[in-house]
Amino acid sequence: MDLLRSLPIGLYLEQPQTWLHKLDPRVKLIWLMSFLTTYILANNLWRVLLVVLLIIATLIARIPRKVWQQQMGLVLTASFFILVILPITPDGLGIKYQPRLPINQQVLTEQSASTPSTPAALSANKHEGYKYVLFDKGSIKVTRRSLDLAITASTMLFTLIYSSNLYLLTTATEEITAAIESLMQPLRRLKLPVTEITLTLTLSLRFIPLVLEEIQNLIRSVMTRAINWKKLGLKGAVKVWMLVAERLLENLLLRAEQMASAMTVRGFTSPSEHRVQWHDLRLRRGDWLAIAILILFWGVRLAIGTEV
Repeated sequence: MDLLRSLPIGLYLEQPQTWLHKLDPRVKLIWLMSFLTTYILANNLWRVLLVVLLIIATLIARIPRKVWQQQMGLVLTASFFILVILPITPDGLGIKYQPRLPINQQVLTEQSASTPSTPAALSANKHEGYKYVLFDKGSIKVTRRSLDLAITASTMLFTLIYSSNLYLLTTATEEITAAIESLMQPLRRLKLPVTEITLTLTLSLRFIPLVLEEIQNLIRSVMTRAINWKKLGLKGAVKVWMLVAERLLENLLLRAEQMASAMTVRGFTSPSEHRVQWHDLRLRRGDWLAIAILILFWGVRLAIGTEV
């Protein structure tokens, strides 16, 4: 159950302070959004490059190995299983592939010998080696579509989970809140409660580790009682887990009440009256370098990463 503490949700590494920690949270948030959006309508080469970039960024940031090894290992293992299983599963196309050339090619041979080569014919000759079925032996069949789906799904899973994990690992909750509030400042003109939204986000991020801790403690309490599940049967097991869920809800409500009481004691009345100073945002030389690399990143994406 200690695995719950290493989930890529709400985990922040306080020490050591890497160069990723020192970047402005707004710049890191824009980088995160870029990783989460550039794989849309992208080819498989770009999606694989995103995975490589995330791994390289983790290594050159000198994050302790014990911190990222388990998290990256879990995500890589899940992505690897998807990459292995999806190619040998049906690709979703209910067609039976057959060669496009007729069995008797005498007419085509005579016509090609009597007519000069055209650009269309030359381009057709370049694709003579094209095969839709890449591997077919016994019950295992790998097609181009199934392989493409496997690469897309595995790289997308790794990019979505690990990019978010890396951002949370190197950015404190207050920095995330300050970055979102700063980027949402134009929405104040539409009379949207920006401060209330960011405050809710901060409390949610603070509350996630508490939820994981309560779940871990309750499951450990059930395991230490050595319950004989075979004697209980299905109905008895459902009753036990319903009691555990009820106790979990009570504990979470108690934690929420304690958090509200702590805010009240500290004089917090409402975001509109109580000034919330999240973090001092300031762009430094490293942030401008990261912005320049981000522009280059999008240029490379538009140049070689667009799916044709």
